[in-house]
Amino acid sequence: MRRPADAATRATASRVLTMRPAGRALAVIALLVVSAACGGSGSPSEPVNGPDVLRVLAGSEIKDLEPLLARAQEAVGVRVALSYSGTVDGAEQVGSGGADGTFDATWFSSNRYLSLIEGATARLSTQTKVMASPVLLGLKQSKARELGWDTKPVTWNDIAAAARAHKFTFGMTSPAASNSGFSALVGVTAALADAGEALDQAQIDAATPKLTEFFSAQTLTAGSSGWLADAYIKQGTVDGLVNYESVLLGLNASGKLKEPLTLIYPTDGVVTADYPLTLLNSAGAEKKALYGKLAAWLRKPEIQREIMTTTYRRPIVPEVRPDQRFGSASLVELPFPNRRSAADELIGVYLNQVRRPSRTLFVLDTSGSMEGDRLDALKQALTALAGADTSVSGTFSRFRNRETVTMIPFNSTPGEPRTFTLPERNADPVLRQIRSYGEALRTTGGTAIFDSLRAAYEQARSSPSADFTSIVLMTDGENTDGSSYDDFASYYRSLQVKFPAFVVLFGDSDVAEMNQVAQLTGGATFDARSGSLTAAFKEIRGYQ
Repeated sequence: MRRPADAATRATASRVLTMRPAGRALAVIALLVVSAACGGSGSPSEPVNGPDVLRVLAGSEIKDLEPLLARAQEAVGVRVALSYSGTVDGAEQVGSGGADGTFDATWFSSNRYLSLIEGATARLSTQTKVMASPVLLGLKQSKARELGWDTKPVTWNDIAAAARAHKFTFGMTSPAASNSGFSALVGVTAALADAGEALDQAQIDAATPKLTEFFSAQTLTAGSSGWLADAYIKQGTVDGLVNYESVLLGLNASGKLKEPLTLIYPTDGVVTADYPLTLLNSAGAEKKALYGKLAAWLRKPEIQREIMTTTYRRPIVPEVRPDQRFGSASLVELPFPNRRSAADELIGVYLNQVRRPSRTLFVLDTSGSMEGDRLDALKQALTALAGADTSVSGTFSRFRNRETVTMIPFNSTPGEPRTFTLPERNADPVLRQIRSYGEALRTTGGTAIFDSLRAAYEQARSSPSADFTSIVLMTDGENTDGSSYDDFASYYRSLQVKFPAFVVLFGDSDVAEMNQVAQLTGGATFDARSGSLTAAFKEIRGYQ
C-alpha cells in the first residue's frame, strides 16, 4: 500500500540506495523521480536506470530494509531502485504489462494476490523468498491476562467470540489497501469457515456471520501497517492490533508503548508473508544477473541474521534459526483463495457488509482559483469514488454500502452541507446522486479553509456518529478568509471527541500549514500537486 506523505516533502517514492563515498558512511540517496507513494499518481512512473541498477516495484512494507539495501552496491555491485506501490495497484500494473520494461523485479510482502491477477503469473520469473512474518493478534498485556490468553491456547473462534461479547477492541489495516489486512482477513475467514482447502464463495458466505462478530471489535483502521502502528501509539485506547508479527515485536521494542503487547498465536493457523523478491520475465540478461547477485546476498546467513535483528522478521534460510523473541509456537498455514473472484468477493464482503459503518465528510475547495482544470479534476475524482472507476482498485475505493458521505463545498465561507447515506444493498441510485452533485459544483470567491474545516467538525458532532468517522480536506491554495490555523487549533483541542483529517495538497496549497492540520488531528497528508487528484482520493479511502 502506498504510504501517505511524510512531514517533510511528502513526495519520495522512487529511491536509489547506495553508499556515501565520503567516509563510507551509510546513506539513503533519495531521487525525486516520481511521487508514486503518496503523490496521487496512481502508479509509479519510470525509475532511475543504469547498468548496475535493479529497478524494483515494491510494497511499502519493505521500506525498513532501505538501510540494508544501501550496502548492496558495495557488497555485490547492485544499486537498488525502489518504487513503492499498493499491492492491488502493483498487481494490476504487472498483470496488464505496465511494469514490463519499466521495472526488473517486484517485491511485495506476498505474491498471493498477484498470482490471481490475469496475465500476472506469465510475467513473473524467479522468486526468492527473503524473510517471513505471520499476521497475528497483539493485545495489551493486561487485557491478554484478563482473557486468560497469556497462558492457554487460543483459536480465531475464541477471538471472534470475545469480540462479539465486546471484551476487547483492535485495529487492523484495510484489506483493500494493505497486505497485512488482506492476509488477516483471509486467515480469519479460513479459520472461522474451518476451510481445509482454498477459500471459495460458499465458505465465505458461511463465515460472514462470524466475521461480522469478529470485526465488531475493530475500532481503528488504516491504509498501511506502519501508519496503523503509529496511530495505535498515539491514541492509547484500543486494546490491540492485528498486524505482522514483526510490527508487533517492533512496537514492543520501541519503548513507545505504555503497556507491552502479548502476541497471540492462534492454534488453528495464520497467514504468513514471505516477501518474495521476484524477477520479471521482461528483464534483460544484465538485470537478471543483478537480480541473482542481490537475491543470493539477501539469503546469506549473516544478512539473514541482520534482517532478523533489525526488522523483527523471521529468517527464511534453514541455517539461521529464529531467536527466542519469536517464541516456540508451531505455525499452521491457513489456505488462501485460488481464484481472484473469491479474493475480490472477500474484500467486498468486508467493505460492504462486515466492517463497522463509516462516515466521511469531504471539505472541498470551490474558490475562484479552482476554475477550469482543477475543478474538472475534482469532479473526476468524485465521479470515480461514486462508482465510475471500474478497475479493481477503483471498485475497492468507491463509497461503501452503509457509509454516510457529507459534502461541504467552500469558498469565502463554508457552503451548505449535503449528506448522502448509502444503503446496505443496491447503492447505485445514491452513487448516481453523488455523481450529479459533483458535476453541479461551481467556483467563486476566496478560500476560508479553517472556517470550513470547523464547520465539518461541527457537522460531525451534531449528527449521529458512525463507527469510523474521518474528514477529507482538499484545497488548492492558502487560507484567505475567516479564521486562522491557530484559531482552528484552539477549537480542535477543545473537542471531546476528535476525528482525523486527511489533507490533499493540490495546486498551490500551503504545505506547511496543511501538514500542521494533519499532525494536529492525527491524520495524514497526500500530495496531488503533480499527479492525479483521483489517485490521491482513492489512496485516502484505504485509511477510512
